[in-house]
Amino acid sequence: MNTMTLWHISIGEFAALAAAALLVGFSKTAVSGANTVSLAIFAAVLPARASTGVLLPLLIVGDVLAVITYRRHAHWPTLWRLFPAVAAGVVFGTLFLVWADDGIVRTSIGAILLLMAAVTMWRRRAAAQDEEPDSVSTRAGRVKARSYGVLGGFTTMVANAGGPVMSMYLLSAGFRKLGFLGTSAFFFLIVNVSKVPFSVGLGLIDWPSLLLDAALAIFVVPGALLGKWAVHRINQILFERLVIAATVVGGVQLLLR
Repeated sequence: MNTMTLWHISIGEFAALAAAALLVGFSKTAVSGANTVSLAIFAAVLPARASTGVLLPLLIVGDVLAVITYRRHAHWPTLWRLFPAVAAGVVFGTLFLVWADDGIVRTSIGAILLLMAAVTMWRRRAAAQDEEPDSVSTRAGRVKARSYGVLGGFTTMVANAGGPVMSMYLLSAGFRKLGFLGTSAFFFLIVNVSKVPFSVGLGLIDWPSLLLDAALAIFVVPGALLGKWAVHRINQILFERLVIAATVVGGVQLLLR
C-alpha cells in the first residue's frame, strides 16, 4: 500500500469512495453484484491492487449487516457444498496475484463476469426455472456448485468480484429473493473473513489502508439500511434483472478500464 497515496486523497476522491462504500452496503442487503461498481470506483481512485485491500474490510462490514438482516433465510446445504471449492479458488487466486499485473486481473475477471451473465440468461430462456435450492444434492448440482465455487473463490480473491459469480449461481439454482440474500450474506461473510490473512500476506492490507477504512465504514451503514428498505419494494423479476444487469455493467467496466 502506498501511504502517500492515501494521505493525499482529495475531497472529491474521498466523496467518490464514500459513495462507493454506501453502494457496498446497498448491494449487501438489496442487489447483490452491484458492488462491482464500487470496485471500479476504488480502482479508479487508488492503485488497482491496493484498492482491493481497502475494499475488503468494508465488504466485511456490509456482510455483517446483511447477516443480521437476513440470517433466518440462509440455505446451509448450499453453503456447505460451495465452501471446499471456494477455498480452492481463493488459493488459486492468491497464487495468481503473485505474478499477474493489473491488466491481466481486470481482463480475466471482466471476461468471467460476462460469461456467467450470458450463461445465466441463456439458461433462463432455454428452460423454465424449476430447480429448488436442494438441487445441489444431485450429481449435476454438485458439479455446478464446484464450478461456480472455484470461480467465486478466484474472483473474490483477485478483485473482490465474487459477488456477481455467486449471484449467477444462486439465480440458476432457483433461489427466491430472501433465500438468495440470506445465503449470500453468510457465504461472503465467511469467505471475506478467510481472505484477510492472504491479503495481509500480500501487503494489500496495512495500517494506512485500515485508517482509510475507518473513515469510510460509516457510509456502509446507511447504504445497508437503504437496501433493506428497497428490497421489499422490488419484485422477484425486477430483482433478478437488476442482479444480471449489475453483473454485466461490472464485467464491461473491468474490461474497459
